[in-house]
Amino acid sequence: MSIKEVARRAKVSTATVSRTLNNSPDVRPHTAEKVRQAIAELNYYPNTHARTLVSGRSRIFGLIISDITNPFFPDLVRGFEDAAVHRGQEVIIGNTDYNPRRMAHCIRRMLERKVDGVAIMTSETDPALLEELVRRKVPTALLDTGKAGEASAVIHIDYAHGIQQAVKHLMALNHRRIAFIAGPPELPSARTRREAFVAGIESHGTKMDPALLVESDHKIEGGAAAMTRLLKLSHRPTAVMASNDLSAIGALGAIYEAGLRVPDDISLVGFDDISFAHLTQPPLTTVRVSRSQLAETAFHALEGLLHGHGESRRDYSITTQLVVRSSTRAV
Repeated sequence: MSIKEVARRAKVSTATVSRTLNNSPDVRPHTAEKVRQAIAELNYYPNTHARTLVSGRSRIFGLIISDITNPFFPDLVRGFEDAAVHRGQEVIIGNTDYNPRRMAHCIRRMLERKVDGVAIMTSETDPALLEELVRRKVPTALLDTGKAGEASAVIHIDYAHGIQQAVKHLMALNHRRIAFIAGPPELPSARTRREAFVAGIESHGTKMDPALLVESDHKIEGGAAAMTRLLKLSHRPTAVMASNDLSAIGALGAIYEAGLRVPDDISLVGFDDISFAHLTQPPLTTVRVSRSQLAETAFHALEGLLHGHGESRRDYSITTQLVVRSSTRAV
């Protein structure tokens, strides 16, 4: 099967078939659809290695995430991959597990495969590694870290908006002793969430008690351990917010292990709104971050950098929103 046969079936030139395979904007949508239909009918598989040699592009995007076991990230991967499939791109996934060495390995693997761009959807990034991507002029979409530049775009999540909504919600329920289970302090995004929480508490005229700020690792076990520490306080909190949903779910388990109930004894709020947050008992009040919007934004940013359109756009923002369910109640 050759490209000429595809061209004959679609009644276009071989150049048009080639441009369609490379997602050229010069091909009209109706014509591109005819070509794709011909490709499907003929069961044609293009020689990707040859296309790379001719175009100088691998048609591969890299996607680096922190923790594949956290349901937040599979949703993100799916959204990014859906966008890639639609545009004829392949995706290489790298999982750092919050480990700097694994991050370095992931980036090295992306460079070895000569990816067209990398979306780094984690904030534990070594500046030296980012500098290497910049030096090689590899289009890079960053999450909450680094600086926008000629070949890089930064996506900011507005953590403060959702967290301040959560604090306001708890305050309206008459909670005044509110604890926070923070994420790893070395993560910029975790520090931002913690700072937003403290600012939200103090904006209501309440001084933040340092004993109510405990650290976790953004995992279920860490959330449970942090909650256990809070429950040992002589004056325990009436409400707890966690830096992510996995920590909140761990806290939920620890509360039940202690013979207490949510929200009867302690109200609980998470962050992320992962796919099964509404399935916990009780369903978890949490702050939603849209993974589909984040994935589409990251992919759009890479395409803009790669193809040179949207030159003025290097900074993006993703908003957050409180989702009230049954894990919070008035005291």
